[in-house]
Parts: sequence; structure tokens; C-alpha cells
Amino acid sequence: MAAFTIHDLEKRVQDRAQASADVSYTRKLLDRGVIHCAKKLGEEAVEAAIAAIAENRDRMIGETADLLYHLLVVLHARGITLEEVEAELGRAHAPVRPRREGRAQGRLRRSEWSSAPKTTCRPIACSRAPSGPCCARMRQ
Repeated sequence: MAAFTIHDLEKRVQDRAQASADVSYTRKLLDRGVIHCAKKLGEEAVEAAIAAIAENRDRMIGETADLLYHLLVVLHARGITLEEVEAELGRAHAPVRPRREGRAQGRLRRSEWSSAPKTTCRPIACSRAPSGPCCARMRQ
């Protein structure tokens, strides 16, 4: 028997979204709107978190399956494909490129903070010295 994948589940959600609400739970969810679908997703996420803490392995697997199903329903309701999510994962978790020598243009070294013009906002300095001149302007 071939393994059932998350891509198979996405296809099943798409197919069942086209079915009648009389025979399809997925269609019933979608007919109630994205807010209802998102609430169901939240409920399943809480159940999965509780299972992770308090219950056995089999219960966690079942709750995770429910969570993935409801996530795919919400994605479908919002017109987002699993392929788009995978592309974002690829971008977000791309290998880190080695750092070039030198420093980025426009950034001040810590030793240069006091010599910089007082009218220039220096976000790096502001985050460490909230009483600086540019923070005073931000509070106005």
C-alpha cells in the first residue's frame, strides 16, 4: 500500500470542497466561512497541544492528523496552496550564505555613535539608549 501524503490530503480536501454539503464535511465547513474554519483549526491546535502534554503517542498522532486536515481546509478557504507554503518554507529555511567581510553601508560602529549628527535617527543606538535624541523625537 502506498503511503498517504499531505499532498494526497490536500487533493482530497479540494475534491470534497466540490461535493455537496449533504455528503461532505469539508464542504459544510467551507460553507460556514473562513472564520468558522479558523476556529476549528484553533480547536484542533489546542487538542494537539493537550495531547502532546498529557496523552499517549497514538492520541498525539490522531490529533496531529486532525490539525493538518483543518489547516488544509483553512488554506483552501483562503485560496492558498500547499505548494505556496512549501515555497515559503524554502525561502525561510534556505541555507545561510557566508557573511562578507566589512560592514553594511550606512551602519554606524558603536564607537561612531557619539560622533554622529544628533539629528540622525540611529535605530541601533536607540534600541540601547532609549533616552537619546532620536527617541525623544519619536515620543513627541
